[in-house]
Amino acid sequence: MINDLKDSFGDFFEPSLLEEITQVGHLKQFKSGDKIIEIGQYIKGMPLLLSGVIKILREDEDGDELLLYYLERGDTCSMTMACCLGDTRSEIRAVAETDVNLVMIPIRKMEEWTGKYRSWRNFVFDSYHNRLNELLATVDSIAFKKMDERLVEYLKEKARIGQSNIVQNTHQEIAYDLHSARVVISRLLKKLEQMGKISLHRNHIEILDL
Repeated sequence: MINDLKDSFGDFFEPSLLEEITQVGHLKQFKSGDKIIEIGQYIKGMPLLLSGVIKILREDEDGDELLLYYLERGDTCSMTMACCLGDTRSEIRAVAETDVNLVMIPIRKMEEWTGKYRSWRNFVFDSYHNRLNELLATVDSIAFKKMDERLVEYLKEKARIGQSNIVQNTHQEIAYDLHSARVVISRLLKKLEQMGKISLHRNHIEILDL
């Protein structure tokens, strides 16, 4: 675990903190598609992402989902931290976008390290700041951008985090993430294909020129 921690968090944390994390942290692994955190669940630890990508989703009263942001290596989830420290139920769903390795930090250590390690305190504050900016970007996108613009940004981000020009998602899955209807997404994807921007296949999308 220590080598993975150094690779992902060595630039943030001092050696003594990394050593403490190896002593109290619980290493967990998830497969792509696994639910890591469910809405309404009490959270007893804070995740530190060692590898992979996690998507954070919000759900409305009808059960429809909205993609809020992604977590990548070296990240944590500020909403998870807030639930841990406030002993409240989760209001988000966390799903493994790819295979994921992470370390869960107990609540008692989260509080202790905030006073003990300046690097931990800065990491927590930076994480809150980064997630807030991502949430604002999501709100701006919904409020001010048309669905075709949001779709292009979504495909670019999927390609970036997957490090591939192949996006392994169905039209329905994309519609869920963007809180839209499948027929709308299919129509916009077909338009992008006609423009030579993408190539549509049965269960994946090839990005050509976005």
